[in-house]
This record gives sequence, structure tokens and C-alpha cells, in this order.
Amino acid sequence: MTKTVRILGIDPGSRITGYGVVDLEGRTITYVASGCIRTPSGSHIDRLYSIGCGVRELLDLYSPGEAAVEQVFVSKNAGSALKLGQARAAAICRILDDLKSRDIYEYAPRAIKQATVGFGGASKEQVQHMMKQMLKLSGSLSEDAANALAVAVCHANSRGLKSRLQAAAELAQ
Repeated sequence: MTKTVRILGIDPGSRITGYGVVDLEGRTITYVASGCIRTPSGSHIDRLYSIGCGVRELLDLYSPGEAAVEQVFVSKNAGSALKLGQARAAAICRILDDLKSRDIYEYAPRAIKQATVGFGGASKEQVQHMMKQMLKLSGSLSEDAANALAVAVCHANSRGLKSRLQAAAELAQ
């Protein structure tokens, strides 16, 4: 019997942090939930605190076994890149604090797009479209939620590939 693994995907942002939750059973990926943690206007410290609280709520509500987070996108604006890195760190620290195991994974934006759309330079609209198609979703899906679902799906696909490669290596011995 195949065990179901629940995966939380995070697309960090200092104003809007997207999240996506999927279940992986064998090779089947099933949509569970997605949305955004919207931080209040105010200080950057208050925003980071809101991200941590929002992620804690997601962990309590969905009880993921693993989590995946998008790596920092290098920007021309150093200040924006630093704030994004801090938002990412707020999410990661909360996950590490609350997740029973240390099963958290990181993926580069190009790798996520390559794994989900088939093209590392895919647009946000292409990611949205592909997530709706892959997960059989109707209605609207925000860019941030779609990106977070893509992070979770990327991890689900990578996880499956790693386990199949490991099984093949064991058979070869």
C-alpha cells in the first residue's frame, strides 16, 4: 500500500506569500488547498511576523509531512532581494520549528518552471495555466498561489524521481 505524503509549497514574498498544498500518493498528485498570506501594511518586522504566524496556521490546518520553498530570485534591487530573503527565512524558520521532521526542500525558480511547465523561462501566466490543468482546478488562481502549487508539484515530481532512482540502484546491486 502506497503512503500518502502531504506537501506544503511556499512562494515567499514580503507582501504576499503564496502557499499550495498537495497530496502525493504513488505518482498521483492531488490538490488540497492554495492561497495567500497577505501581510498588513506597517513595518517590515510586522510583515515577517505575519508570515510566520500564517505559516504556523497552515501547518496546524494541513499537517504536511514535507515542505518545499522557492529559493531567492536574484533581483537588480538589493533591498528587494534582502526583504524577499527575510520573508523566505521567516517561512522556513516557522516550518523548521513546527514540522515534526526536518523535511524541507528548496528549488530554484527556473527548476520549478522546468519541472512543471517544461520551460525554465515560463511566464507567470503559463505557470497558472499549467497548475490549473495538472491539478484539474476551475475558477481563478492567483499568481502567488499558482507559484506555490508549482513549488509543491516540483517537489512531488522530484521526490518521486529520487525514490525511483534509488529503487533502480538497489535492484542493480
